[in-house]
Amino acid sequence: MKDFLLVYRSNFSPVPTTSPEEMQAMTKKWMDWIGSVAAQNKLTDRGNRLTADAKVVRPNDVVTDGPYMEIKEAIAGYSIVKAETLDEAVEIAKGCPIYLVGGNVEVREIGIM
Repeated sequence: MKDFLLVYRSNFSPVPTTSPEEMQAMTKKWMDWIGSVAAQNKLTDRGNRLTADAKVVRPNDVVTDGPYMEIKEAIAGYSIVKAETLDEAVEIAKGCPIYLVGGNVEVREIGIM
């Protein structure tokens, strides 16, 4: 089995007003999906949601605020899953709830250094 990184991207725009019930329902969808991947013994790292606070560090000690506001989407979080092939990892990603809010999932194999 190989490890694959699932990068969750979403539109970088103000969060729409949602009720606590809607937020709870979306959280349940995420927990159910992650739970189903874990139940197949394919979850290596459940990952985490990323906050909006960030810095970008460049050569010569240049530090700027990030993520960049001019882009249309931002990385919202990640998980690491086990799969035999890239296609199998893509099949796992197809169940992700981020599609319900217009997001997408980038699937990348984690190479050995």
